[in-house]
Amino acid sequence: MASVAKVVKSEEEWKRLLGPERYRILRQDGTEPAFHNQYWNNHEPGTYVCGGCGNPLFSSDDKFDSGTGWPSFIVPIDKNAVTERSDRSYGMVRTAVECARCGGHLGHVFDDGPRPTGKRYCMNSGAMDFHPR
Repeated sequence: MASVAKVVKSEEEWKRLLGPERYRILRQDGTEPAFHNQYWNNHEPGTYVCGGCGNPLFSSDDKFDSGTGWPSFIVPIDKNAVTERSDRSYGMVRTAVECARCGGHLGHVFDDGPRPTGKRYCMNSGAMDFHPR
């Protein structure tokens, strides 16, 4: 994936397209409860795509059980699939992960993952759809 064509919509369009819960997660940097979300315990082979625009984000081949209750990955499906930005909300300093195509909030990345990357892309199920292989 070279460069990603951007998807731009008004906030009203996003609200209509996504519905309340998905809008809260993708457009308002929301999260969902640990262990009570759709994909944290999914072990089927396939691809996780952005719930806002369908951009391929993560492969099940790179998913691991982080014990956190959210779907976690060691690496995005392509280096250009996501972007990262500093997040200083809630009195913490974290790195937020966004869809490179639509800018939707996906979750956060941490430096406590397994080898070979040492990364833990801790994502919201509500920000993604799953396409089985």
